[in-house]
Amino acid sequence: MSATVRDVMTARVVAVREDATFKEMADMLGTCRVSAFPVIDSAGKVIGVVSEADLLARLARQDGHPGWLDGLTHPRDHDRPAAVIAGELMTSPPVTIGPDQPVQEAAKLMYDRRVKRLPVINTLGRLIGIISRADVLSVYRRSDDDIRREAANEVILGRFLVDPASVSVTVRDGILTISGRPETDEVGREIVSALRHLEGVVAVRDRLRYADSVGAAR
Repeated sequence: MSATVRDVMTARVVAVREDATFKEMADMLGTCRVSAFPVIDSAGKVIGVVSEADLLARLARQDGHPGWLDGLTHPRDHDRPAAVIAGELMTSPPVTIGPDQPVQEAAKLMYDRRVKRLPVINTLGRLIGIISRADVLSVYRRSDDDIRREAANEVILGRFLVDPASVSVTVRDGILTISGRPETDEVGREIVSALRHLEGVVAVRDRLRYADSVGAAR
């Protein structure tokens, strides 16, 4: 089945309170080896994110003038040259995700919002983890053999009660190819749709012989 954010997220998160000072955050960047911090309030709710780019931008503008880091920041940085604590430096509202969302949704959010990581929050908005680009891509380290076994045993046989011997499934470099003649066109298309959501599948090549396509070729 498809991996969820909970499956790949990091539960131990380096976060800061909104009153964390510039110096505290600069020290933490080095000691904790992270490039951004979720900012939480007194109830543990995520209210923003502070990145190393935000801290560098503050240094570049400490004289009140735009610096050489303009391309790393957002327009409102020009209005906050005196920001010295997390609550003033942070980007808010933060882009977050829930633990039960599929990993694909995390990838889409990261791409659309141009962020490298997402704080993971529970239903109360409290921080419970973080998912990075590396975490998202980790699902594609699954072996081809594991993918093929799940496709044949758990999807084709287990879910659709179709004899795996009636179709051929091969997986190479995460690309799954299925061929043969399905019992019905509807079942065939449902199987292909289910296979696209297997963890580690990069793409599905549908080589099934459907009745409607066979009829059209005659």
